[in-house]
Amino acid sequence: MLKDLFNKKRKYATIPSGESKVDIPEGLMKKCDKCYKIFYRKEMINNLNVCPNCGHHHQLDAWERINSLFDEGSFTEWDQGMIATNPLHFPGYEAKLEKDREKTGLNEAVVTGKGDIDGQATAFAVMDARFRMGSMGSVVGEKIARAIENARKESLPFIIFTASGGARMQEGVLSLMQMSKTSVAISRFSESGGLMISVMTHPTTGGVSASFASLGDYNFAEPGALIGFAGRRIIEQTTREKLPDDFQTAEFLLKHGQLDQVIHRHDMKQVLGTLLKMHQKGGSPE
Repeated sequence: MLKDLFNKKRKYATIPSGESKVDIPEGLMKKCDKCYKIFYRKEMINNLNVCPNCGHHHQLDAWERINSLFDEGSFTEWDQGMIATNPLHFPGYEAKLEKDREKTGLNEAVVTGKGDIDGQATAFAVMDARFRMGSMGSVVGEKIARAIENARKESLPFIIFTASGGARMQEGVLSLMQMSKTSVAISRFSESGGLMISVMTHPTTGGVSASFASLGDYNFAEPGALIGFAGRRIIEQTTREKLPDDFQTAEFLLKHGQLDQVIHRHDMKQVLGTLLKMHQKGGSPE
């Protein structure tokens, strides 16, 4: 019986090592998407999914992001039970939603709530690109609008981390309506004196980039993040011009005045905590 166990066929990732090949159990290692160096997956997780060699920022899921920023035990989730329906009866949409719920453990592509960052209370929203590519449907827009409204009522700052492929086509015009809904909520919040910080992560595109992602009092991004509305190929075909190699990257937008800062993930909590202290009534960054 033991012999059968050790002879059982397993899944392996094959990694070149000089002229020979080394078999490593699948899931143990992770290869950087940029420099292609290979690290223990645990090492990458402990480094907030930033490549230890080249600094490339791999995606974080919603709860990894929350755990990296909020003081332990301080985060309370809002509207967890909200789920999308299929208002246009789009074929196969419900099955795809259910598959993403099982895969991610989330009910939708955004998590909202409130908690403390370095002791400073804030309302919060974070998008998760694993769920329908972070696309913005009616529930995503509703949850973000409610979070902004809660922030206004509770006199809290509002921070959002965006990651999205744009509007969710399966919901048609109902998805596009979320651009105006969230923008109006932000306008009301701003008129009441609220502070909004937007952090754009890879990728932030389409209707999300054209609405709430770009409406912060501070607009930040992570290094190398893709940020834009239409795709590069569409723009080149329309303008019949070759675009710069770094077009639509966070660094390109910073250079052209569309971002306030590009912030390394390791510095994010400190920067956000300092800003929250500065904007607190009578506060100072210390």
